[in-house]
Formats: sequence, structure tokens, C-alpha cells
Amino acid sequence: MDERETPATIEYAVHTSKLCRVFGSLRAVEDLEVRVEPGTLYGFLGRNGAGKSTTIKMLTGILAPSSGSITLLGVNPEDEAQAADVRRRIGVVPEDLALFELLTGREYLNFVGTIYLLDEAMARERVDELFEVLNVGATEKQLVLEYSHGMRKKLALAAALIGNPALLFLDEPFEGVDAVSARVMRDILMRFVERGGTVFITSHVLDVIERLCSHVGIIDRGRLVYEAPLSSLDGRTLESLFIERVGDADGMRTELSWLREDGG
Repeated sequence: MDERETPATIEYAVHTSKLCRVFGSLRAVEDLEVRVEPGTLYGFLGRNGAGKSTTIKMLTGILAPSSGSITLLGVNPEDEAQAADVRRRIGVVPEDLALFELLTGREYLNFVGTIYLLDEAMARERVDELFEVLNVGATEKQLVLEYSHGMRKKLALAAALIGNPALLFLDEPFEGVDAVSARVMRDILMRFVERGGTVFITSHVLDVIERLCSHVGIIDRGRLVYEAPLSSLDGRTLESLFIERVGDADGMRTELSWLREDGG
């Protein structure tokens, strides 16, 4: 991947050791041990509130860990001597899309290009291509403020890709995205990984993860309860594995009284 290529000597693109995040009495993430090899499309799964987004926020520097360590692309991102370089090699689509709403999509992507230190000609070329492939923005003058949720997701992915990263963190990237755009996004991610990139992705749509990812990790109540290649499922569905690891609806109320057949 030219200047953003992950060196072959790096054992893990993402590695956490005893990673914890505490909010008061809540242990949102506890002793998390994640290992993602370079060139992997890694699905990170869990129920609502399991700790997925908190983990991504720590991995991308938005939240500081309460304890434990993180290594990205073989580098400690808190190492001041290397932090700026490693962050330029990372692209992020966060859960909370903090986009500059009073810019047009093109203006926003050009701004992100300057953050990644792209020269003007290269930024313009990449923005043109991103607009063409991802269909970002109905018109050149449309403000981000006027974008639908799905369009914002595509713009955020475009911003994550513009710097030619080696590692992508994607938090629910397909949420609200139409089927055609989702197919384009999946194809982009597959080609990204084929070229040596690494993707760390969360999604509640298990079918997307099952078709897209090569490896999966499952977190429950802040702890990693499963991590393995999807090929190890041996004919089982990801849904059955997920329910087995995080618990099913046994013992929980699962129907509404007024929708019962007997009307009781």
C-alpha cells in the first residue's frame, strides 16, 4: 500500500493487553485481549452496551484507557515520537459522526486531505474519485447539514479512506446506507484488505459480518468471550455462535399481551 503499507514484520495490526475502561462503578471494558493480524477483516460483535464503541474509542484515541495497553501497526499510539505518524495511517468511521455540517462534502474531504498532509493536486484527485465511486453528495453545493444519515456514513468512509490508511476502524458503517451503496462499500473494503490493509468493524447485522469478515471477536459485558477465524464455524451460523456466547432470550419476556393469539 505504498507509503501506508503495513510492514511484513508486524505481527498484529491491532493488539490490546488487559485493556480496561471504567466509568465510575461501571467497568465498560475489562481485561480485553484482542489480536488482529495485518490483512484481516475483523468483525467485533456484541449486544448493545457490551463495550464495542468504547473499545473503538480507546483504539482511536478518543478515550484514554483506565489501564492496559494498545499497539497499533506495531506502535504504541501514546508514544509521542511516533503518535502522529501512526494516526495518519489510520482511518476512522466513528459511531457519532462529528462532521463539519456547514461545509459541502467536497470542502469537507479537502479539509481532511490537508490533515493527512496530501498536496492540493493529490487531494483533488482523490476527492474526485471518492465522489464518483461512493456517490457522496447529490450536488456540489449541498451542505453536509443537508445530508441524510446514510449519506453521512458514506462521507465519513470517504474521509477515512482519503489518506490511504493501513488500518480502518469502522463503527456500524452500513447503518442507514442503501443496498447499492452498501455493496460498493463492501467491495471497497474487500479490495482494501486484498492490498494488505486491515479493517476492524462493528455491526449488529450479523449477515454482513458473516459475508464480509475473515475473523470475528465477540465481547460481552466488557470482556472478550470469543475470537477465531470464521472458517472455524464448520457449517454453523454466526447467529447461533453469537447467541451461544452472549446468551439467548431464555427467561426473558418476549411477547406483548395484546399480540397473543388468544388475545389474553
